[in-house]
Amino acid sequence: MSNRIEAYIEWVNTHAQSRGRQAEAIPADPHGRVGTGRFRRTLAWHITRRPGGLVALAVQYGHMRTLISEGYGSRSRGGIHDVLDFETARNVAEQLSEVLNAIQDGAGVSGLAARRLINAVAQEHHCFSGLITSNRQAKVLLADPTLNVFENKEAFLFCNYDRSKALCHPGRNAKSEAPGPDRCKVNCASIARTDTHAHQLREAADDLGRQATSGQVPEPLADRLLERAQVLTELANQHCHDRVLAAAGAEL
Repeated sequence: MSNRIEAYIEWVNTHAQSRGRQAEAIPADPHGRVGTGRFRRTLAWHITRRPGGLVALAVQYGHMRTLISEGYGSRSRGGIHDVLDFETARNVAEQLSEVLNAIQDGAGVSGLAARRLINAVAQEHHCFSGLITSNRQAKVLLADPTLNVFENKEAFLFCNYDRSKALCHPGRNAKSEAPGPDRCKVNCASIARTDTHAHQLREAADDLGRQATSGQVPEPLADRLLERAQVLTELANQHCHDRVLAAAGAEL
């Protein structure tokens, strides 16, 4: 595996140089060969920061952890799982820290889980200050159900996941540790939106409107695009009507 990683780095650098794109080459590691340990860290960082990355980790690697535990026992505690847990916790802390900065600047939060998001931001700031530096801190954060916050960029919201109330899993007795991002319901008790999400909703609605009126799509499709744009606009308007400020929900 280590040899394959080194061969991959060499291929990337040769490819970049042959096309005059040296800025995209992978620089030499001052600690020597990259190796599987640092490669795992890089992989985990990129997975967690892809759209839906946290959900993917919670679902896929949760299942993977269970399967490996059954087959290999205590060895499942090491390697990629610890790295993924650390990067997951770090990304959650970074997201909540960004929300903290926004609401301290006067941004509002809406949704049935608005107070829970505000309280989660306050708790994360009090305990971690947006910075995860050890596996112990990562385990503490991930073990706290009040900090199970996933951002669904496709639906323009934060999911403060509570499996006992989540509408994305109709059979709520099922032991699902992660939300279903493709099954978000607008009336779910786990949803919270920020002013940033409202702005993104309006931008998406405007983009759909431009597509619908461009004259380049069939009329039935244009009608559906306009209907979707109207839904997104209504969600943005609802946020502006229902938004609350952090000062009313938690002391930051």
